[in-house]
Amino acid sequence: MQRATVLALEDGSSFWGEAFGDAVNVGGEVVFNTSMTGYQEVATDASYRGQIVVFTYPLIGNYGTFPRAAESRRPWAEAIVVRELTEPVRAGVASFHEYLRSYGVPGLAGIDTRALVRRLRSKGTMRGYLLQVRPEEAGDAAVAHEAIEKARAVPRLADRAVVAEVSGAERENAGPSGGPRVALLDTGVKENQVRLLAARGATVRLFPAAARASEILGWRPDGILLSNGPGDPASLEAVVRTTRLLLDASTTRGNGHPLPIFGICLGHQLVARAIGATTSRLPFGHHGANHPVQDVRSGRVAITSQNHEFQVDEKAVDPRSGFYVSHRNLNDGSVEGLAHKSLPIRTLQFHPEAAPGPEDNQSAFDDFLRLCRRDA
Repeated sequence: MQRATVLALEDGSSFWGEAFGDAVNVGGEVVFNTSMTGYQEVATDASYRGQIVVFTYPLIGNYGTFPRAAESRRPWAEAIVVRELTEPVRAGVASFHEYLRSYGVPGLAGIDTRALVRRLRSKGTMRGYLLQVRPEEAGDAAVAHEAIEKARAVPRLADRAVVAEVSGAERENAGPSGGPRVALLDTGVKENQVRLLAARGATVRLFPAAARASEILGWRPDGILLSNGPGDPASLEAVVRTTRLLLDASTTRGNGHPLPIFGICLGHQLVARAIGATTSRLPFGHHGANHPVQDVRSGRVAITSQNHEFQVDEKAVDPRSGFYVSHRNLNDGSVEGLAHKSLPIRTLQFHPEAAPGPEDNQSAFDDFLRLCRRDA
């Protein structure tokens, strides 16, 4: 053991193990992910900014890391916690340890992740702190106490501008001439959303989260996608105002058709708040690739990839807004989608792009682009 590490929680519990990744100390909210594969996609999902991710699957790292598995320009998780870190079984790829270290992200291995996850499930998401020390200090009660105090001082997600940290610069992914133009409001977008739109012939221009509605509409898009992202939607008042203006613009478009809008994850929550609904925190969030969701109208059930801490409060969705609940989580009954009765505005709380997880729901991008085409 080169470095001992303790993960302390604000409830006073602590877990000792061995460090990997970078030699830094970090704090964040501790959440767990139930995916069996896709650890690089999870680590690079910007929705995890401000969070320490615990993997429930015990063996992490066996196939290494590679560029096409990255969902953003860097890993955004504050730290990674695993039961056992394994070396790649294939040649020519960087290990998960090397990958995280190159971006300054620490990790903790060798702890009882089952015990940790059971605690998070029973008490809810908690703040935690990862503190690295010399091997001879492993198990030291004073060190654990220091880490517990640091965990209790970690800022809450609502008090941190995580969306501003992850939102990228304006850029364009050009598609074939004549394809639909999609303006994407980047509050922490996963690259597979861009890839799937481009593969279907769309030209995608990404706008930073601070962009004004007039800038987005001035590009004259055929549709707007509101991406996923981290943090508490209740703290994003400026982005909610922008979303409200975009919704207002949906009623008119240059050719007389309503402007299609598609919200994913945080984008779903932003639409809800823009129409006057409220959002609240789930006990321990939804993080994994095996969540059953039902389409309310068709009755069809799909297994979905999810990563969110907050939910739309169903009772706060005013029927007079024209919106109704379109999808529902079959585990806890929470809202998984909204749709407008007459306008081409749809939202999904889960991730239809997957990465990682089942790809069964990628047809949502086909449906959106069908609405975007000017001859639709």
